[in-house]
Amino acid sequence: MYSLSDFDFDLPPELIAQTPLAERSASRLLHVDGGQCIDRRFAEIIDLLQAGDLLVFNDTRVLKARFFGIKETGGKVEVMVERVLDTRRVHAQIRASKSPVPDMRIRLADAFDVVVGQRAGEFYELTFPDDVFALIEAHGRLPLPPYIEHDADAFDETRYQTVYAKTPGAVAAPTAGLHFDEALLDKLRQKGVQLAYVTLHVGAGTFQPVRTENLAEHQMHSEWYTIGQDTVDAVRAAQAAGRDVIAVGTTSLRALESASQSGRLAAGSADTRLFITPGYTFKTVTRLITNFHLPKSTLLMLVSALAGYDTIRAAYAHAIAQRYRFFSYGDAMFLTTKKPC
Repeated sequence: MYSLSDFDFDLPPELIAQTPLAERSASRLLHVDGGQCIDRRFAEIIDLLQAGDLLVFNDTRVLKARFFGIKETGGKVEVMVERVLDTRRVHAQIRASKSPVPDMRIRLADAFDVVVGQRAGEFYELTFPDDVFALIEAHGRLPLPPYIEHDADAFDETRYQTVYAKTPGAVAAPTAGLHFDEALLDKLRQKGVQLAYVTLHVGAGTFQPVRTENLAEHQMHSEWYTIGQDTVDAVRAAQAAGRDVIAVGTTSLRALESASQSGRLAAGSADTRLFITPGYTFKTVTRLITNFHLPKSTLLMLVSALAGYDTIRAAYAHAIAQRYRFFSYGDAMFLTTKKPC
């Protein structure tokens, strides 16, 4: 049985990528295969896939979910939209010197007022005066991860979205997908690699640390996902042909596995709190493209479950020694084996 300290490692701060590369597919790819760690370029992923393999992407779109504002009492606040509930209401985190109370009005971005509703755990319900998505897009700021030390600029607004981002609702990007550009997607289609999509709206909880040494005591954050019948059909066709179902990122993986808890993938929408740790039996996903994750994170536990704990420890040691770039704007891994490097 693993505990939290088993997923710690030392990462030199200079390996935390602060900006994206000029070209998406120019990032590095650590291919873990047959007990070997092979250093590649991400564009070489096409050579590692075969016709009939299925890549499953998360098409969520990152909201400009960060706001600065002023309470009607004059106090300053920072608001981070966590989830859009409907066209007028959201759940949001609010940072303020004093907690807001129900019916309080907050002026956001010096542009419009929201009304505070009831508290829902760590979040507050906020009512917007008009269409939520329009106001967020017009007045919000892109929320970069906490380990990126600059405020989002115009370049980030392009590069912290995948090229296939479609469905708004996330407050963090599904970062494994950031390595794909249109040219690479076209080459994959031409080779006969199949592409399918799920939607999982990544929440700010993806950055929350695990605070308990006993992993069984950790409460996983909740995220909303949707999987259409067309994706289910594509997965079943790949499985029937004996081809791989490859999740592009841990968010795609969590959506697919959450919808497979009956033993077989099913279409639908639901909240998921699925916490994948070593010992988990995967039901749909056979391979994974992913970035490098934070120490002691649930995502590091997830990739250890897929590829094997010793494999991931060895692969991360290799990546650090070879100066790979880590986290959201960093390099990627292609996990294909459970044997250590």
